[in-house]
Amino acid sequence: MTKRIRHHVRRARYIIYKETLFDFKEHLWTFIGSFLGIGVIGFINSKYFTAYDNIFLIGSFGASSVLIYGVINSPMAQPRNLIGGHLICALVGVSIHKLFPAEVWLTAALSVSLSIVLMQITKTLHPPGGATALIANIGSAKIQALGYFYVLSPVLSGVMILFLVAVMCNNATPHRKYPKNKEWFKFWKRSYRYF
Repeated sequence: MTKRIRHHVRRARYIIYKETLFDFKEHLWTFIGSFLGIGVIGFINSKYFTAYDNIFLIGSFGASSVLIYGVINSPMAQPRNLIGGHLICALVGVSIHKLFPAEVWLTAALSVSLSIVLMQITKTLHPPGGATALIANIGSAKIQALGYFYVLSPVLSGVMILFLVAVMCNNATPHRKYPKNKEWFKFWKRSYRYF
């Protein structure tokens, strides 16, 4: 019995050790990618959009950065989920806010719940998208005044910046590949012919 316990303890130690190894390159590229992605959006917001009383940086981009720069192989970090999830949630959030503008508790609950279901149906589940829908309802007066323009800017434009930086930084080393499925690039190549 003690042999078996020792064996399990050794195995647990090994697993814990392997799981806590520090890979400097991996963490460096995670830092560079997230810094550049959020930094570019923040820079554009501070230099160009503040003068026009507009906003370009929203909180859900921080959570998206965790996925697309830190957990790049996750299905929820892939381009379809990143872009589609945020767009669906932004559309739902703005639509629900327009239907029931005075009832914040109702619009918040409805927009997040409907967003989750629609992301499940469309296979674009991206957890930060729930925050995007919520921000459309509980965000500042500036955000609520944007209406459906919120879907284009800050959501679509910001997500595209995060995605482009993720493609550059996550493919800078041989250990990191993003997106996981290269079908994304084939789709853009085919659709580019029509424009």
